[in-house]
Amino acid sequence: MVAIASPSLAAPPRFRCCEDTHGRRRHRPPPPLAPEAQFPERSMAAPCPRPRRIILVRHGQSEGNVDESVYTRVPDPKIGLTPKGWRDAEECGLRIRDLVAGDGADDWKVYFYVSPYRRTLETLRGLGKAFERSRIAGVREEPRVREQDFGNFQDREKMRIEKEIRHRYGRFFYRFPNGESAADVYDRITGFRETLRADIDIGRFQPPGERSPNMNLVIVSHGLTLRVFLMRWYKWTVEQFEGLNNFDNGGMLVMQTGSGGSLLVHHTVEELRAFGLTEAMLNDQMWYRTVALDRENFLLMVKISVFLLFPLME
Repeated sequence: MVAIASPSLAAPPRFRCCEDTHGRRRHRPPPPLAPEAQFPERSMAAPCPRPRRIILVRHGQSEGNVDESVYTRVPDPKIGLTPKGWRDAEECGLRIRDLVAGDGADDWKVYFYVSPYRRTLETLRGLGKAFERSRIAGVREEPRVREQDFGNFQDREKMRIEKEIRHRYGRFFYRFPNGESAADVYDRITGFRETLRADIDIGRFQPPGERSPNMNLVIVSHGLTLRVFLMRWYKWTVEQFEGLNNFDNGGMLVMQTGSGGSLLVHHTVEELRAFGLTEAMLNDQMWYRTVALDRENFLLMVKISVFLLFPLME
């Protein structure tokens, strides 16, 4: 009889920490990039300087401003300027240049955000004639600052009736059929405002090595859209918005960001009253001139909450 050795129990497989189950070496993933490498704009030792001011410009006189029947046959985005509207734009450009050059700085520049409508793009071209190419830091077409949508081609009689209904219903909440309300415009302006603040924070319109506090932002848009922008920026109430008047064609309003964004740096109390600011809103503008920028949002939230809870105290 031949003795048969009993098979020994197989030893469990041994793996090294750097091998897979087939004995192949694992390749460790590279360490994650530091935030500064992923986002170069964060590597700056100092924060980007805020722009000197934000200038809001309404387009020059358009064909629709002098003949409302144009809206019945020409799409709103394709309505252009009249000859007077071109003059409005060029004169506004000269006023902007005088304003920003009056600071006495040698490195001032302007950066434009513009609605994609024809009348605002033409206004931009008129404004641009006042500046050498080296003074224009850039231009961005921004659909969120377009005109309120009134519902494609407009029937004059129906639009007259709709505007009468809006007057009774409320200018902010009334939505035109197939169009927008001012509240709808507020929603998209909120998104634009956040983009604008992010652009300011990271200096997107100022290349590294060329950053300067003498940058001026110009937003070329439409009357209601600009009023909604101001409402959103200063956290005005619906009631306060509905008391505002429209900009003139080719008119501008200047927010001096170096003073908390106050409108009172370049505009008189009488001008702001004519625009529709109440005494409470004017007091806020006085407060904006003195408040510290890092406390601005918190303190204004407190002020607006008090106004909403205790309106009789205003």
